[in-house]
Amino acid sequence: MASVPSTMKGVIIETTGGTEVLQYKTDLPVPSPGDGQVLVHNDYVGVNFIDTYFRTGLYPAPKYPYILGRESEGTVVKTGSGDLYGLQEGDKVVMLSEGTYAEYTAANAAKAVKIKSGLEAKIGAAALLQGLTALTLIREAYPVKKGDWVLVHAAAGGTGLWLVQLLKAVGANIIGTASTQEKVDLATKAGEGNITMINYSKDDVKSKVMELTNNAGCVAIFDGVGKDTFDLSLECLARKGSMVSFGNASGAVPPLPIARLSPKNARLLRPTLFGYITTREEFEHYVDELMDFVTKDKLDVRIHETYALSDVARAHNDLEGRKTTGKLLLDPSK
Repeated sequence: MASVPSTMKGVIIETTGGTEVLQYKTDLPVPSPGDGQVLVHNDYVGVNFIDTYFRTGLYPAPKYPYILGRESEGTVVKTGSGDLYGLQEGDKVVMLSEGTYAEYTAANAAKAVKIKSGLEAKIGAAALLQGLTALTLIREAYPVKKGDWVLVHAAAGGTGLWLVQLLKAVGANIIGTASTQEKVDLATKAGEGNITMINYSKDDVKSKVMELTNNAGCVAIFDGVGKDTFDLSLECLARKGSMVSFGNASGAVPPLPIARLSPKNARLLRPTLFGYITTREEFEHYVDELMDFVTKDKLDVRIHETYALSDVARAHNDLEGRKTTGKLLLDPSK
């Protein structure tokens, strides 16, 4: 392996706020891998809504300065001590780790796996966090069965497109929402044969859902939008249905009286991915299943754009402005 430099490019925040708090640096110290860690040279880094939550302060950072980022793919260039789950220098890996908005990340080996041969570059970084989120939602938050009526908000977004494709693969009846005809067309293609799309800028979502489900509503609703769609989601839910609120794209859902769930005997969940992949066994199981879906079911891992790391503010603005369809990636070499 080539020698590891002492400094690197990266993006830090020292306070919370808008994209103006994102600081692109070229002289950050390269971290050293500790016990149970590997040092990874990042080739591609995923951009996710959770990154904006830490930037704005919706989620508190553990310390400042703080390097953003939650996933990447790259090469192990140095190993620490302890159990590394078989990882060695030179291994190509995909991983979930804090601090990936940088050229190098000291990552916990428990959340890194070797990339399977034949997987194209960028696919690992584009698939991992959103793909695992969608997969665990349909397996754990509500175990979707063939023929279930399921509503997906923001169906053309990053996680939305994953949900649509995975729901199609398991045979669900999908109803999706989107704001433009372009996004409607994109989600329709992803769920072709199993999906009905609603353009919420033109049509009434609740009326369409009830029409499609014979006034029964949907047995599961996957809502990553948050505040703006939460009440609507409850209205579209079937009796004994599961309301799965997994994101805050429009802002956090305000506190609600638990009695609001009583009229439909509804279940309300606010899951996080990491609660479903806590153990190494869970992580490996779902990564393997996800990659099998990608390769065997030929899922379309759509990449919206690969941005230079120095152009991170534009990536955040595009994501928050709902200007994107599919995955946003960063190239740490630029």
